[in-house]
Amino acid sequence: MLQDLLLITTAVVYVITSLLLFVFGLNLIVFSVRVWHRGIHQRNDTSPALVPDHALPLVTIQLPVYNELYVSERIIDAVAEFDYPLDRFEIQVLDDSTDETSIIVANAVARAADAGVTISHIQRAERVGYKAGALAEGMNTATGEYVAIFDADFVPQPEFLRRALPHFDMPDVAFVQARWGHVNRDYSWLTRLQALAIDGHFLVEQSGRGEAGYWFNFNGTAGIWRAEAIEAAGGWKADTLTEDLDLSYRAHLNGWTARFVEDLVVPAEVPAQLTGFRRQQHRWARGSLECAARLLPRVWRSGEPIMTRVQASLHLGAYFIQLLLMVLLLIYPLVVLASMEYPQFSTIFGIGYVFAMTSIAPTVFFVTGSRQGGRSWWRDLPQIVAITAFGAGLMVNTARAALQIFTQRNPAFERTAKFGLEQDQAESSSWTLKRYQLAPDRIVFFEIALGLYAVFAATLAWRNENWGVLIYATIFGIGLFSVAGATLSHTLALFKARRDRERAVLAETAEISARQPAVDR
Repeated sequence: MLQDLLLITTAVVYVITSLLLFVFGLNLIVFSVRVWHRGIHQRNDTSPALVPDHALPLVTIQLPVYNELYVSERIIDAVAEFDYPLDRFEIQVLDDSTDETSIIVANAVARAADAGVTISHIQRAERVGYKAGALAEGMNTATGEYVAIFDADFVPQPEFLRRALPHFDMPDVAFVQARWGHVNRDYSWLTRLQALAIDGHFLVEQSGRGEAGYWFNFNGTAGIWRAEAIEAAGGWKADTLTEDLDLSYRAHLNGWTARFVEDLVVPAEVPAQLTGFRRQQHRWARGSLECAARLLPRVWRSGEPIMTRVQASLHLGAYFIQLLLMVLLLIYPLVVLASMEYPQFSTIFGIGYVFAMTSIAPTVFFVTGSRQGGRSWWRDLPQIVAITAFGAGLMVNTARAALQIFTQRNPAFERTAKFGLEQDQAESSSWTLKRYQLAPDRIVFFEIALGLYAVFAATLAWRNENWGVLIYATIFGIGLFSVAGATLSHTLALFKARRDRERAVLAETAEISARQPAVDR
């Protein structure tokens, strides 16, 4: 009796989970088809005219910095060279650094000031509220009608302000978001996969949502806010780990709209160390889930059209996809047993397999992003297949983020280390030789254990000729082992680099000692 109840419950959970994944997948396919149908050449047709100099508004540029030894000077120099009247913009370097970054920032600020730029170096006594707190602190003295924000690893072009500001074409536009580019796309296999994922997000999801009139978010950097909209939405808050998503939705709930500018690209550095990438994904996952819990009730109480509320729910709940994938993997052995014990369930499980057909959605999504970015998507196809499996392998990372919402109420904002890597640098110019490397993440052992569980599920499915479970359990296993293996590989590379540096120092010391004359005793 207990076994029957367990297997029946498994069948119900399986169908519900598959249905939810079907909805998420179908939505990605719909946006992909919409963007693909629009084409890659029509987006230039609606670019507004540039604003003449005499009508340019005052802009405050905020640069939040925290221990960015390798990139802080570059971003300050870049914004100081904006093609914009010197009397119409000011720069705030919001420096919370605790290392020599502050010295580099001070020198760059002094150099910009000598060139006639209005620039201030703002340092807080305590890093309260992390990035959100720094941005809020800057707003206390900001004088601009608009506020442009750039993280330290971004490199905006001189014409950024002139090209972005015309998109505030209506008084209810709260923010304008530019597209992220990549200064180190071809540095390694990891940076190439991340670049594909980011291109998909901006060129399909952000672009599709913007064109359809649905809500989308400011991505925390490479964009401009109307200062009035920040205040009207309640200002920057550190209640979640994604203060940008939180503020964006509070602005939408207060009647503001936004613009995404696909042709305005701001290059940035993607993480080169897998542990850094994992930390970034953990922060985004937790922050998104926090925003979903806090904001979805308000979304559904709003008077917005039903499709706007549905799309907002799918947007805020995007990281639920990986949690649903984990649920599927965990129940796969029971699904196989249920299909053996109750052949009449074959129709139910068949429906689940039909729903699972939308598992092609990530591939369609990334192919469309590659194509919209002007790349040969068929050449990117092997990497697209890899990022699809690799993304599934992050399910444990996302599950930990969800769990910590309840077990770790006030987490520290953990930045993603950047190493000043450039596009033309080979991987031999290694991040392992620089500061800010992160210690190995013990979660890798849980990923290996779940990967072994996926092997067990796949083996059970193979023995019982359950080909659907076999395929998906195998994909999940490959993804989990890939993430764990890459983490261990980077850990070994870091250990080897440190060992080689220690040996080099010892050898140099011995050589210097050998050159010194012997001391007569």
